[in-house]
Amino acid sequence: MKIVAALTDPAKAALAEQQGADLVELRVDLYEGDLLPQVRDAKAATSLPVILTLRSAQEGGRFFGTAEEWLKKVEPLLPFADYVDVEQPFAQAAPLIREAGKKIIASYHTARMVPLCELFAMERDLRTYGDIPKIVVTPQGDADVIELLTFTQAANKPICTGVMGAQFRHARAMLPLVGSEFVYCHMGDTTAEGQYSVEEFVQLRKILGC
Repeated sequence: MKIVAALTDPAKAALAEQQGADLVELRVDLYEGDLLPQVRDAKAATSLPVILTLRSAQEGGRFFGTAEEWLKKVEPLLPFADYVDVEQPFAQAAPLIREAGKKIIASYHTARMVPLCELFAMERDLRTYGDIPKIVVTPQGDADVIELLTFTQAANKPICTGVMGAQFRHARAMLPLVGSEFVYCHMGDTTAEGQYSVEEFVQLRKILGC
């Protein structure tokens, strides 16, 4: 059960490590100004692995550009990343990212629930270019949560799954128990509705003995 501190402010990288996070995610689509010094300083401030994420507007972020523009923003930042989050529309950048020695989190986020058979197909598609598939869906009821848990347990590993929204936020705590690699938490300002804080999840992990 690895806790990812999803940072809306890169200056909080050191604090995330102090609070018990296992990785930090730099959500560079949320940052203003020159990204390079912000990412460089965040990497220097912590010994934790860094996930670089430029999230598209289509999947809940604030990047509105093309695949070429996405790579133009990401490429100068690669020396300071350990993982790069790559959505399917940007998968053509995967070979360059691999050549730079970085691992790829192949991600998909949707505001709907995905049927079980589609989840397995999606996992296979994401794994064709990524090291860790990340699938985040929006359950519509308890049955959907159970289906997502079932998929997470049965899927090839590593796998990362999650939910969007606050209604079923408890699933964020349940999914790591059945094999989800990461749980994304906030450091005061959420990057997604329903996130737990790093401090909350560190305590929860202690209670569960994970």
